[in-house]
Amino acid sequence: MNNEELLKSVKEKAEKWLGPQYDEETRAAVQAMLDSEDTTPLIDAFYKDLEFGTGGLRGIMGAGSNRMNIYTVGAATQGLANYLKECFKDEPQITVAVGHDVRNNSRKFAELAANIFSANGIKVYLFEDCRPVPEVSYTIRKLGCNSGVMVTASHNPKEYNGYKAYWSDGAQMIAPHDVETIAYVNAITSVDQIKFTPNKDLIQIIGKDIDEQYLDDIKTLSLSPEAIKKHADMKIVYSPIHGTGGMLIFDSLKKWGFENVIHVPEQDVRSGDFPTVVSPNPENAEAMSMAIAKAKETGASIVVASDPDSDRIGLVVRDGNGEYQLVNGNQIVMIFLYYLITRNRELNMLTGKEYCVKTIVTTETIKRIAEANGVTCYDCFTGFKWIADVMRNLEGKERYLGGGEESYGFLPETFVRDKDAVSSITLMCEIAAWAAEKNMTLYEMLIDIYKEYGFSRERGVSVVRPGKSGADEIVAMMKNFRENPPKELAGSPIVMIKDYADLNCRNLKTGEVEKMNFPTTSNVLQFFTEAGDKVSVRPSGTEPKIKFYVEVREDLPSKEMYEETVKKAEAKIDRVIADLGAK
Repeated sequence: MNNEELLKSVKEKAEKWLGPQYDEETRAAVQAMLDSEDTTPLIDAFYKDLEFGTGGLRGIMGAGSNRMNIYTVGAATQGLANYLKECFKDEPQITVAVGHDVRNNSRKFAELAANIFSANGIKVYLFEDCRPVPEVSYTIRKLGCNSGVMVTASHNPKEYNGYKAYWSDGAQMIAPHDVETIAYVNAITSVDQIKFTPNKDLIQIIGKDIDEQYLDDIKTLSLSPEAIKKHADMKIVYSPIHGTGGMLIFDSLKKWGFENVIHVPEQDVRSGDFPTVVSPNPENAEAMSMAIAKAKETGASIVVASDPDSDRIGLVVRDGNGEYQLVNGNQIVMIFLYYLITRNRELNMLTGKEYCVKTIVTTETIKRIAEANGVTCYDCFTGFKWIADVMRNLEGKERYLGGGEESYGFLPETFVRDKDAVSSITLMCEIAAWAAEKNMTLYEMLIDIYKEYGFSRERGVSVVRPGKSGADEIVAMMKNFRENPPKELAGSPIVMIKDYADLNCRNLKTGEVEKMNFPTTSNVLQFFTEAGDKVSVRPSGTEPKIKFYVEVREDLPSKEMYEETVKKAEAKIDRVIADLGAK
């Protein structure tokens, strides 16, 4: 389709949004785009329908078929309601839980979803106010709901919002339910098909009672209560970065026995504008800067933070010189699993039937830690729904210790089936107390892990390509990597390529091709070098970007040479990124 044809198609589509079935505010916004000489906003808003994918909806808020608004959210909810009524038609009452984060319009979208579910005869447990993602997952399991919805765009910029759909096990949907739900959502082709008029008798507001049950269950995860007692006054800075974490994480830390938790008052303010940060993402140093400044001011031992929907954890620790250092997502998962495995071993709780889970793009060091301690480590696709899938398949057969991914997400419990910053932040503070009991900082503990299990360094690079032209460019980049894979990276030959699109693992030395055992395919490529380095390439499923995950191996001759080894590894990563052309 050429530009003239595209513009004609887009205008025809937009003009339908001027009809009386759309509210006045929407009609005015669409008319303004149609009247504007700049056609780019119009094209971006209407060149496609906002896709209800396997992770639900996520997009920029505004008028248009490719935007988050009451009509796209309404269509998603009606489609999901129709599918639930088909799946559970023999049940006397279908139930769902609905929660939301702090984002602009999140409450509006959550109430809209509740209204539409109730209009379809479905009972809704609607949270009274914003809540963390993991608490919605918890509630689905606790109340025996058939499904659930969380209105959130996670750590995306403030212009975005999203809609996550969950199944009865508290996990985001996978096949067949994701594909079937998508079909039902796509069948909603007219606003007239959406039932907007609520049945208020079917909407029950929930809040404090669930909070307490959730926090009580999190308390059962503690493995070192004596260490907490001895270090109850350890200075901890925690920031919710304007998000939902402030609803529960301070209470959770107090319940575990931490008495000296320091606030960042400006970031305790819940706001969808995220006024103190460029992006509310604890992966970014900028988002952690105010918390770090508070730590320097108070001499805190540890800095923790959560993203707006409180599923991701940020961590800052003090190095050997007393300086505050960000800990990356791979290292966070390593620390958690090292602690959980070590502490279980100390308490004589390892039986040989324990397991942990990591995603394919997460550091291989985790697998070495697990296997050295007789714990099975399973690989899965990116996204916590796949960690939950492993948990579902092994329930009652093996004991789950923990699972995580490099994107700052971890889950140390089984009563939730999504990443959980509430339990993870509380547990990380216990780990800091446990390390202090052994006269170590978390930084020293991390170096010990590397010395014992081998050093690796990781870095993620995201290449952003917004709009239709960007989406086309990302498709072309993946095609090129498949057809013209690199021969070497940082001077080391590629010896293996894994393509999860066809589940083929190619050994370039022997020419052998082996089928990988995964439940489905995924648009991910991995390159492995002779030096033991790993590069993963995948387009984001929720954002207009292609992601590169680089992991390199280096020798760590001694603990004293840690910082020197880090610099050497970072230089190697720079060479790998240059070889990939990931800019």
